[in-house]
Amino acid sequence: MEHLFYALIAFLPILVTILLMTVFNWPAKKALPLAWAMYVLIGLFVWKIDILTVTAQTLAGFLNSLDATLVIFGAILVMNTLKKSGAMNTINSGFSSVSSDKRIQAIIIGFMFGSFIEGAAGYGTPAALAGPLLVSLGFPTIAAATVALIFDSAAVSFGAVGTPVIASMTQLNQTLVNSGIDPDAYQAELTLWSAIPHVFFAVFLPFVGIAILTKFYGKERSFRPAFEVLPFALFAGLCFTIPYLLIALFLGPEFPSLFGAVIGLVITVVAAKRGFLVPKKKWDFPDVSEWQESWKPRTLSIPENESGKKMSLIRAWLPYVIIALILIVTRIDALGIKSILSDKLVLPITDILGVKGASYLFKPAYLPGIIPFALVALLTIPIHKMNKQQVKEAWTDSLKQISSAAIAIAFGVALVQIMRNSATESLPGMMTVMANLLSDIAGKAYVVIAPFIGVLGAFISGSNTVSNILFTNLQYDTALNLGLSTISIVALQIVGGAIGNITCINNVVAACATVGTTGSEGKIIKTNILPMIIYTVAALLAVLILNYIFGLTPSM
Repeated sequence: MEHLFYALIAFLPILVTILLMTVFNWPAKKALPLAWAMYVLIGLFVWKIDILTVTAQTLAGFLNSLDATLVIFGAILVMNTLKKSGAMNTINSGFSSVSSDKRIQAIIIGFMFGSFIEGAAGYGTPAALAGPLLVSLGFPTIAAATVALIFDSAAVSFGAVGTPVIASMTQLNQTLVNSGIDPDAYQAELTLWSAIPHVFFAVFLPFVGIAILTKFYGKERSFRPAFEVLPFALFAGLCFTIPYLLIALFLGPEFPSLFGAVIGLVITVVAAKRGFLVPKKKWDFPDVSEWQESWKPRTLSIPENESGKKMSLIRAWLPYVIIALILIVTRIDALGIKSILSDKLVLPITDILGVKGASYLFKPAYLPGIIPFALVALLTIPIHKMNKQQVKEAWTDSLKQISSAAIAIAFGVALVQIMRNSATESLPGMMTVMANLLSDIAGKAYVVIAPFIGVLGAFISGSNTVSNILFTNLQYDTALNLGLSTISIVALQIVGGAIGNITCINNVVAACATVGTTGSEGKIIKTNILPMIIYTVAALLAVLILNYIFGLTPSM
């Protein structure tokens, strides 16, 4: 009963946050500071953590939030720079030439292009880049953010060149060695089983995203327009998932999302341009005059052409091409650049206020917000021949847009920092207590709970990688205790953490900030909860069917 009490207390701020954001439509910049304050009080008076530690961990959280904030700022800056230079008008025309059907545009940009960016960079960048592109094509801001978040899920398990899977392996390496298990063989099998549950649902993911789009934001408020594009949506899903699965099987965790999306993007663009499986009847949103207020951009506006200049499609896309190339070159270990940027060019801030573990490692050359985003924004000035006024407006607008998101992310990361470092001599940490409650309730049916623990970790931390760092050992140990396949359970943790991306607060805040609909976070979470649950259940069923009906069980 005592552990139940502590678990419920640890859950309380999360439940309050969800309630405030989904029922009362509080913006994240108000809800998360309140949640942080609740965790401070719980840490001080329930977990009996000293005030110096709570203060140090809060400061560490604020510092660590700079990473996510800079990613968002960099993505916004690139978008505003291209808007002011006139490139967005050219890009819009280019996508419109592929297809003027908003459903096809959503699949190509939101799903394929977003998955490519996830595979290369992760850290919330897909919604930050794909969302504004959709807005520039005439999508309501809230619709762009919603569908970009739904689509940024299948690729997340192998995002940032495999970081989530590699993070899980980092937690397990010593345990595996001590148990006489080859970590490389374990990673190869874990990679495959982290891909398989995604494949079962990701084939349908483009259709699900479009169904949400047409039901909530279409003129008809119906699923019918989604079924009209079902053949192309399934085709796009297969174009991504087949190479995704094969690459996971043969090349490891670094490249399934990256290469799967590149292959899928090329094929779907060619298919769309030729009209293959594309509905004859074009679908669009209602006229802007009929839009609800929450659909309209509050901080982001993309006029027809702010520069008055015409630009070639190649020059307009060049900044994005440079971004993609830099991400690939700086994320592949074999090239040697990644280790230099991430391990050598580091500014450490350790033991803040003398508290061990309260630290921040600033990696300016490895942060996507700085390199490539801010760097490319600067390079775009001469490439697009921008004048001083255009540059000034781009930077000024970007700083204004980031303010609300920065507050929400700072307090969100700070509260996670407190939770992660709340263990005392008498009590385990808040995260562990919450996860233990879920496993105790489930017993032998723990496999049903496993992906939802991953979802929970991603929801409150904003990262599949952080979720895996927090819960991989718990999942592995529980699987051993219950006689379950450790690879199946850890894979479900990784998959659940990816699916949690659809509704995780940090990503919703980032998506809203970049498309200019800050304050709509609660509405988006309410809309995306159902597809998130359906996805999680589908991934779970895939593993159960393969394991218990077809007898295809991982060897470890």
